[in-house]
Amino acid sequence: MAKKTTTKATKKVAAKKVAKKAPAKKAAAPKKAPVKKVAVKKAPAKKAAAPAKAAPVKKAAAPKKAPTKKAVAKKVEQTSLIARVDVGFGNSLYVRGSGAGLSWAKGTLLDNVSPYEWAFKSTKAKGEVEFKFVLNDEIWADGENLTVAAGGTSISSPIFG
Repeated sequence: MAKKTTTKATKKVAAKKVAKKAPAKKAAAPKKAPVKKVAVKKAPAKKAAAPAKAAPVKKAAAPKKAPTKKAVAKKVEQTSLIARVDVGFGNSLYVRGSGAGLSWAKGTLLDNVSPYEWAFKSTKAKGEVEFKFVLNDEIWADGENLTVAAGGTSISSPIFG
């Protein structure tokens, strides 16, 4: 009888081996959408705390000093002479006078700032400036000499006869 038991046990073991050898078919899994990879920024590694340093001491701002007489004297205002006249194409306008670096012997060329406007500016005036306009440094303007205070502006329309 022992043979029968062995045979039954052998058949059971053989049946199990056969069952294990045949793989069971799995159902097809649904396809997954591709996963997008996102770059992750790494936080900088924290360093160990350094020993505390003493904060630099800020110096208190010095109070502003009132301007001295010398500083006030250096602030010189600009004296301006402006002539509004059409001198014609190819001509130039000069000014002669005293004060603000002008001379009665030789004229100073004015800047042509627009077709009908000529200008002279100076910071050299210390007192009253007396002047007269001269066309091409040869033909004097009609009338009396003009004057302007230092730092002032004179606007005139000279006539050449």
